[in-house]
Amino acid sequence: MEILNNLWLAVSTPNETLINIIAIPCAVIENILIMLLFVSILDITSSRKQKLLYVILMTIVSLLSMYIIPNPFNVFFNFGMMIGLAYIIFKMSFLKSTASILTSAIGFNIINFIILNPYITLLNIDTKILSTVPAYRILYILIIYLFVLSLIFIIKHRNFRLNFLENMDKKSKFIIFSNLILGLLTIILQCITLFYYVDKLPIIITFSNAICLVLYFAINIYSLTRIFKLILTTRKLQSAEEYNHSLRVLHDSVRAFKHDFDNMVTTIGGYIKTNDMEGLEKYYTELVDDSERVNNLYILNPEVVNNDGIYNLLTKKYHEADSKDIKVNITFLLDLSTLNMKIYEFARILGILLDNAIEASSECEEKVVNLIFRDDRKNHTQLIIVENTYADKTVDTEKIFEKGISGKENHTGLGLWKVRKIVNKNSNVVLRTIKDDKFFKQQLEIYYK
Repeated sequence: MEILNNLWLAVSTPNETLINIIAIPCAVIENILIMLLFVSILDITSSRKQKLLYVILMTIVSLLSMYIIPNPFNVFFNFGMMIGLAYIIFKMSFLKSTASILTSAIGFNIINFIILNPYITLLNIDTKILSTVPAYRILYILIIYLFVLSLIFIIKHRNFRLNFLENMDKKSKFIIFSNLILGLLTIILQCITLFYYVDKLPIIITFSNAICLVLYFAINIYSLTRIFKLILTTRKLQSAEEYNHSLRVLHDSVRAFKHDFDNMVTTIGGYIKTNDMEGLEKYYTELVDDSERVNNLYILNPEVVNNDGIYNLLTKKYHEADSKDIKVNITFLLDLSTLNMKIYEFARILGILLDNAIEASSECEEKVVNLIFRDDRKNHTQLIIVENTYADKTVDTEKIFEKGISGKENHTGLGLWKVRKIVNKNSNVVLRTIKDDKFFKQQLEIYYK
């Protein structure tokens, strides 16, 4: 009985030592909850090892900052470390790391903001007692954890995802980043105010303030979601316009074939009757060239090239090459939804390589560009090959990647330099440059496990 009395006395009276001991498991649990929250909100694919590493490192950081930096100002430092660790460990983009952490932190703090005033009002205590008496502290923390777990459950089972952060332009990214920073600053200022004045404010004021914050962020997120859905719809419309253009060209080509079919058969018959195999071979080669053009237009289909941005890029470059009488041969055997590289960086590399290939082949007597997209599953590699005829056989395959080096007039020479910079940033990406007497080839290799 005496032991129980001593235990109750320890948890029901101010006890700084016990509060410090409780802080250790609380730091672990809170970092697990925040990690689960941002992984769920942004649908981040991660391994158990990554999650464990994040929780361990962030727990150490949280505990150190608790004793070094005054509360609640250590929150700023912790948020910065959370973003940095998410960026390094989960290998996300800086925007996605920031969005994941700030969104989770905003959700966590809104729950804290909603609960704090009603809690101390109902128990008739102040913030000092809450901070120093273990019993009140433990109960308060458990309530917050229960609310956060409920939020994670809702996100997972309602399939609520903020998965529109990929494939956006810089302006859209800036809008999201600015909204998140302003939202975080608002929450931090509210938390600091609450920390110092919560026991002096009527419960109706803090509750109304919390409701307004929740509504503000809900409307903000809803508006952003609608805006980016509109952006995606616009992209799909652009793809549809490009596809319609390709279909018109394809339709005209098929009509021309149908119209000339009898003449083709008659011409072939003429070569056969006169046993002119050389003439027949030449005619057949020209006929195959026309057939390949129709086949390439068939391949330029959004169902085959299953990414709107890459589809638009390929159709634009194809028609640009076609206008310069460049023969473009396309082989597309790759699912772009499984591309093991950021689509934004991939599009930049592909655009630069295509521009260079079109420019180089346009200067040749035989104007040819070959594009190959395929998945080498045996070697766990996604291959993108851009091959073109070229005039300058003395081109240095290493020097062309240097900054400011260009064989074209009025060009800055930054294209291939930027390509190498992007490739070097990705540990699973390799660019091989090869040349022979006829073709200059750039082979992009994207490795996956």
